[in-house]
Amino acid sequence: MRIWLQKHTVAGRLPLLDKWYEAHLNAIIAPDTTIDIHTLPEGTYDDATPFDYVGFGNLALRFNGYFAETALTAEREGYDAWIIAAGQDPGLREARTLATIPALGYTETATFVAAMQNHRFGVLGFMPKLREPITDNIHRQGLSHLLTSYQIVRDGAEAVRQALDGSFDLFLDSFGRAAEAAAEAGAQLLIPAEGIPNEIFWHLGIHELHGLPVVDPAGLAVKTAELLVGAHGLGILGRTAAGYWFRRPEPRVSDHVERVFQGHLIGRA
Repeated sequence: MRIWLQKHTVAGRLPLLDKWYEAHLNAIIAPDTTIDIHTLPEGTYDDATPFDYVGFGNLALRFNGYFAETALTAEREGYDAWIIAAGQDPGLREARTLATIPALGYTETATFVAAMQNHRFGVLGFMPKLREPITDNIHRQGLSHLLTSYQIVRDGAEAVRQALDGSFDLFLDSFGRAAEAAAEAGAQLLIPAEGIPNEIFWHLGIHELHGLPVVDPAGLAVKTAELLVGAHGLGILGRTAAGYWFRRPEPRVSDHVERVFQGHLIGRA
């Protein structure tokens, strides 16, 4: 089984984080699974992280289209499943429309599994601008009644920065206080809103805070992808082709439209 994991980062900008991701995912995949981590084009942004780019719906539309195309590329290259490893699940709906292989999202998988167990969850995030799209997604999923709170971690950005430099004291203190607030609000599970803190938790071996399990959304998405691919292969669950978003035109029509728009400059014949 081959899984394409798409990140919202550029490879090499945070070498320690890249190393943590690779160690994390290799530790959890099944023996017959290979997972390839894909990132954004080198020139997407100049900084170490895309933090300045993720707070705008205007830019998100561009990223969504790119990520959805990576799902289609994954299918054409023989991958069995595709995962978007970003908290706001960018391009997930579009990916499911373009590609037929299982497409999973970082946060959606975590919240749906929590709902399957009827567990209330608190979200811990350090990027305030992502609270709106993530909570909007939870609302559209019909799971707002299980979201007890969305905690913006105090000093979270600095805590993450220090952790990526190998100093974890502020991270443990800041996220610990946020976890305590989430527990007091009635959460039964904690979900990291962004992928970087999740990798820090995994690296430190932290799977519980203030008596609450800390969900590993990236790992859960990978294991769910394995489950879905296996279920598809056994005929337990298949991809629907009914309805507007999943009905597929004849291949020649898709190929024609794709050729028309590739490289076309708007405003020129």
